[in-house]
Amino acid sequence: MTTQYRQGDVLLVRTGSRDLDDAELDDAKIVPRNHGRIILAEGEATGHAHAIDSPEAALLEVGDGERYLRVDGPAALTHEEHGAIELEAGLYRVIRQREYGPGMPEYVRD
Repeated sequence: MTTQYRQGDVLLVRTGSRDLDDAELDDAKIVPRNHGRIILAEGEATGHAHAIDSPEAALLEVGDGERYLRVDGPAALTHEEHGAIELEAGLYRVIRQREYGPGMPEYVRD
């Protein structure tokens, strides 16, 4: 069974490096932190964010825009309106919930 964590409109699906080509993982770009935090999604209306403070984590972006969270030690996914989620070490695909709107699907606004 696949380990999954959901917090609001963010879904983390534990995966393995075998799900990515070695070249994709080697070429992944580290997404810069925002004021020391990894931001997985930010609320447009409230300014709240699904974030990780731990230095034991990194957000990676592969060529096609997919994002992966690498957790090497203790890390918690936090949000001002949700309970914190303690993450186990591993590699997680970051999926943002989308909703259908006129024209194109767009990310859910938190």
